[in-house]
Amino acid sequence: MLSNKALVEISVPASGETFDVFIPLESRMSEVVQLVASALSDLSGGEYKASRDAVLCDADTGIIYNINMIVAELGIHNGSRLMLI
Repeated sequence: MLSNKALVEISVPASGETFDVFIPLESRMSEVVQLVASALSDLSGGEYKASRDAVLCDADTGIIYNINMIVAELGIHNGSRLMLI
């Protein structure tokens, strides 16, 4: 069981795609944003361009996650819906 990771849905408005991704719950959000941005840039065939300005936010509320916090502290869990912008 992957108790230290969460399976989340990440939508990428720039490419109009949605991806299911495992993210580490014990990492800082700043690290996760860079990993996810790079991975989704590859998965989207380059339609989404990874940048240092990328942010992850809650797909339902639009609230941008604090990049200085640990993922688990942000309340992210299996099934969370995020958006990469």
